[in-house]
Amino acid sequence: MNKLLNKTLKTFTIYALIVLAASVPAYYYLVDSIWLRELDEHNEIIADRIEAELNRLELSENELNTALTLWNKIQPGTNLEKTNLDLNRTDSTYTVLRRNLYVEYEDINRFRGLSRVIEINRKNYLVTIETNVEETEETVIAIAILTFLFFLILVIGFLIFNRRLSVKLWQPFRSTLNKLKAFNLNSQASIPFEKSNTLEFEELNLALSKLIEHTISVYKSQKEFTENASHELQTPLAIIKNKLDLLLQKEALTDRQYQIIEATNKAVTRVSRINKNLLLLAKIENHQFEDSEEINLSDLTTQSLVHLHEHIESKALILQSEIDGELSITGNKTLLEILLNNLILNAIRHNAQKGIIKITLDKSGLTLSNSGNKALDIESLFKRFKKSSDESSGSGLGLAIVEQICKRHHWTINYLFKDDFHIFKVSF
Repeated sequence: MNKLLNKTLKTFTIYALIVLAASVPAYYYLVDSIWLRELDEHNEIIADRIEAELNRLELSENELNTALTLWNKIQPGTNLEKTNLDLNRTDSTYTVLRRNLYVEYEDINRFRGLSRVIEINRKNYLVTIETNVEETEETVIAIAILTFLFFLILVIGFLIFNRRLSVKLWQPFRSTLNKLKAFNLNSQASIPFEKSNTLEFEELNLALSKLIEHTISVYKSQKEFTENASHELQTPLAIIKNKLDLLLQKEALTDRQYQIIEATNKAVTRVSRINKNLLLLAKIENHQFEDSEEINLSDLTTQSLVHLHEHIESKALILQSEIDGELSITGNKTLLEILLNNLILNAIRHNAQKGIIKITLDKSGLTLSNSGNKALDIESLFKRFKKSSDESSGSGLGLAIVEQICKRHHWTINYLFKDDFHIFKVSF
């Protein structure tokens, strides 16, 4: 990704380059118009001088004709001859392209001309003066090259100053960003931002301070609510369960009463499990499991399989495992135990009698497969209280907890149904 200052500098550079390119034709027309205006003034001065000098000499008719003949032969770009045109005729200016006869090579030049009627010895003469126009293109090219050189100097200067100034100008922002990266909501401590003499950075720090204080306040309230709600619910649920256990121990119960109490006991047990799982989800989402350590995931997986061995045997399931013997990973041990247990229990619950469970653990991730009949709905698979089957003993939160644990460790979990097997893959 590009830095902010580099993006603005790139925009300014492109804009300046476009303006420079557009200025070249503007230079051309401006310089050309100045040249033509100056040449028109030059030709008018020459015409005035010719008229004044010839009248001052007071030549006779023959002398004047001889002088004009000689003049027209030896004076390049100027012609003087008698005319019947009116003396008050408006001067005519024009531009013409023709070959320059006074150079050896073939060169087409541009000439600026003036045609004026003057009076010599009380007779009208038409004077035509043509002056070679300086090469405007060469002048414009020289100006464009010089401007482009200054443009390069300007851009190079911008780059140098941009690198030097960005370190100093953006230091308050970098400091704020580093403190935000190191901020831990569990510490519930505000960030002491440094004072800045830049208005925008100071406003940013004030806004962030207010936001963090509000976030900490909401976090405290939510944490206290989940903990209190869980605690307050667990106590009456435990009492209800104990009372139901006492009722079940009485001998004078009819079958109908026993069934009702047993169903109620199962419902209370499920509610208690849901309450614990919801509290666990809240703690994961609130980042209350921040401690990380180096864990031998291979041993942890083996231990989970040993603990759940009775559940596997109860369904006569066939277990096929390929576990890397020395796979270590950094994470929260409690959460990893929950992840493994939930995935294995999910594979047991939603498996057929005498079905198959496959577990593969290597550096790429954990893959757990179990036999099944049809694919599950991927859209609702990891949603809360969205059961993947009619199995009623589960809380509907197991896979949602697994997904949150994966997010907490920056892992991904994917589901695939292939060859009559439900496959869950956790990629590290």
